[in-house]
Amino acid sequence: MPTLSSLPHGTTVGQLIRTGTQCLQNAGVGFGHGTQDAAQEAIWLVLWRLDLPLDSALGDEEDSIENKPITPAQQAQVASLFEERITSRKPAAYLTRQAWLMGVPFYVDERAIVPRSFIAELLADGSIDHFLSDKTQNVLDLCTGNGSLACLAAMAYPEVQVTGADISPDALAVARINVDQHGLQERINLVHSDGLAQVPGPWDLILCNPPYVNADSMAKLPAEYRAEPELALAGGSDGMDFIRQLLRAAPACMTENAVLVLEIGNERPFFETAFPSLPVFWLDTSAGEDQVLLLTRQALLGLA
Repeated sequence: MPTLSSLPHGTTVGQLIRTGTQCLQNAGVGFGHGTQDAAQEAIWLVLWRLDLPLDSALGDEEDSIENKPITPAQQAQVASLFEERITSRKPAAYLTRQAWLMGVPFYVDERAIVPRSFIAELLADGSIDHFLSDKTQNVLDLCTGNGSLACLAAMAYPEVQVTGADISPDALAVARINVDQHGLQERINLVHSDGLAQVPGPWDLILCNPPYVNADSMAKLPAEYRAEPELALAGGSDGMDFIRQLLRAAPACMTENAVLVLEIGNERPFFETAFPSLPVFWLDTSAGEDQVLLLTRQALLGLA
């Protein structure tokens, strides 16, 4: 089959996308950092490299962006980007320096994990709002990474103050870029903290997408995930190392009616083994009802 660099003169955006899709499929690259398959990723990479709107309408219509011809220089640029994606096995977001959550753009680079938390959905659709009240004023985004959840929380709740905390100074430097780009400097404070140690609160709402991948799964991750900071992913033998410490320490850092929203990905069996009698609320996301849970302070007090 043709490669991106061998396509003939007069190649269109659509031909680049279709050929790029096949190239990604043939190379066996991994997805899950903003796209779910080769076709989605090819569209993203082509449109981004050509500086075309990522929400461009695609189709067979004569005026569709797919029928737009590209220059040989543009073709070479796209081919180079796809070659880098395939050879480096870095997530596309690290190459474009941009990721999107709930339609909001965020800067990201190799210093922080690519944002993809399902907690973003819950902030956007109001799923946790009935657990909150007008007394919810202080929000903590623990393990903030590039700061995307902190920013989305500040956008969702205009009256609250948000703190984003992370053990990684590098991740906090990326978070600073996003807080500044979204003009949220007066609403979001960024703190270097090992867990809750430097952010004792008390908090009305804690959001946390922690390192939770168990050791066996870590060993089997595609290269794209291994390109991310291991500190943000690895959760020990059962994935619960950080979470055990967090749940023990959290009640002392929460107000009386506070709640903790915790993402655990595919680790529900390990979570339930580690905390067999802990009453939790499982929250519905686009990935199902076993990725994110909510804990009240009262429930956490029972662990003591």
